[in-house]
Amino acid sequence: MHRDERFNRAERIIRIGLCLNAVLMVVKLSAGYWGQSDAVFADGIESGCDFVAVLMTMLALRMGRIPYDASHPYGHGRAENLAALLIGMVIVITGVWIMIDAIQTIVSHSYKAPHLVAVFATLLTILVKEWLFRITRKTGQDLNSPSLLAVAADHRKDALSSIGTLAGVAGAWLGLGIMDPLAAALTALFILHIGYVTLSDAAHDLMDGSAPPDFLNEVSRLAENVEHVEHVHEIRSRRSGQYVIIDLKLDMDPLMTVKQSHAVATQVKRVIFDRYDNVGDVMIHINPHEEEHEDLIRL
Repeated sequence: MHRDERFNRAERIIRIGLCLNAVLMVVKLSAGYWGQSDAVFADGIESGCDFVAVLMTMLALRMGRIPYDASHPYGHGRAENLAALLIGMVIVITGVWIMIDAIQTIVSHSYKAPHLVAVFATLLTILVKEWLFRITRKTGQDLNSPSLLAVAADHRKDALSSIGTLAGVAGAWLGLGIMDPLAAALTALFILHIGYVTLSDAAHDLMDGSAPPDFLNEVSRLAENVEHVEHVHEIRSRRSGQYVIIDLKLDMDPLMTVKQSHAVATQVKRVIFDRYDNVGDVMIHINPHEEEHEDLIRL
């Protein structure tokens, strides 16, 4: 898939989420205010936070698609990883806020009797957010985009929190006022788990965490299948937005000329690019096969 096509596809999904979040924010704030439901009104405020998070992701995608330059020789893809980190923080803060609010409501016994419009608004939110989660996650997985996967997690968080809100609002509408804060507290636990996973993945990438072992094993196999490559001495990788950057050390015949070994290295790179369209670059170092050599490293 062409580079511009990847980013255009990601941005289309982000725009859909941005527009629908804006609509849901207005619907829930209105339903919460006129339907006398603090839970639904708080859900509307949460949608406002999501709107900001999705907008931030769109900006990160636009920054990430800027080609590499002298100041950023590895490109600007880390903007997506930063966006994923910030979205994870928003998810965690939201979970903490919902938990504190639920505990305060239970302690103060300040229960309300919401109107039916609040129930319908919450049900609409669940359906829309689950649909957004599914299409965003699929696109994020297809493109290996950390920011899109973080936004998908945020959509799932909203769907889960709205399920808790629905149970609570419906229970309160039927006269069981305590169900609202209890359901909110339970949902907050799911939200905090999603936020933790999102933060962990973003931090892993920002700290040059390695790609999955299965991926590295397959890349090594592809390299070793190229003629004149005796062995993959070492393979390392790190993420930069949607792309993976790979470092390869290849063992070759020490009698090969520089020109010959360069041609083999180019073929290895071409094979990897043909197999994985999310590999941004492959840096190759050549070692003499079956000869003692020293690998200098300071890390």
